[in-house]
Amino acid sequence: MENIKEVELSKLLPFPDHPFRVLEDESMREMAESIREYGVLMPLVVRPVEEGQYEIISGHRRKYACEIIGMETVPVIVRELDRDASIIMMVDSNLQRENILPSERAAAYKMKLEAIKRQGQRSDLTCGQVDHKLNESKSRDKIAEETGESGRQVQRYIRLTELSPELQQMVDEKKIAMTPAVEISYLKPEEQKLLVETIESEQATPSLSQAKRMKQMSREGTLTDDTMLSVMSEQKKPEKNEIVLPYDALAKFFPKNYTPHQMERMIYKLLENWQKKKQRQHGER
Repeated sequence: MENIKEVELSKLLPFPDHPFRVLEDESMREMAESIREYGVLMPLVVRPVEEGQYEIISGHRRKYACEIIGMETVPVIVRELDRDASIIMMVDSNLQRENILPSERAAAYKMKLEAIKRQGQRSDLTCGQVDHKLNESKSRDKIAEETGESGRQVQRYIRLTELSPELQQMVDEKKIAMTPAVEISYLKPEEQKLLVETIESEQATPSLSQAKRMKQMSREGTLTDDTMLSVMSEQKKPEKNEIVLPYDALAKFFPKNYTPHQMERMIYKLLENWQKKKQRQHGER
């Protein structure tokens, strides 16, 4: 059993580039009240750094809740971990949370992917360019297996990190859907800035077909103010082979705390079970 020790809050540092936001919302206030009444039931996990300080691996929200109610110390478990092992543990512990924003998941997947790749490179310092690509593919598949995503979906999330902060926020706010967001992530920074301005002026976000056309124009060097405005001012047409289900119509079938991401995964799982049941019934005939 690991030793638990009390550490002053002032000696606890946030994890560098921590991708998950700590918000003072209703959930945080509930956590603070719970800690006030029962104490910190789950110690923070930290690693030692310089000058007697500790870097938080798991427990940023608990630390903030303790600050809200004026606590001076908090129970922690100290682990001797290197940077990459700490990143992987930090991401894994936070991915258990509900209501994770797409931008948070994207940044977390990217951090974990790069940490796994570095670990693999240290164990094989002679690998060439092809081996590095294989290593990246294996690392992505490892993340997919551990999170229940497909490797392609992990890759799509990581592409969101190439979006400007303004466009990432639009994805988080569900103003831009995931699929077109991936396509516009290939636009150059100045083109993304222009797209934000065009979205604001036209009061419209790109459909998948519009995003694909702008991506192709960017590759060809023909994406300008005028061509982007021309694409974005077109009336949207329903995408071929695409089914759009209203959120409100689906939400009544799921618990209130389910995120759209969790709902999507559950729908796929139910469809897979339904397909297997149909196949079994067909085989019994």
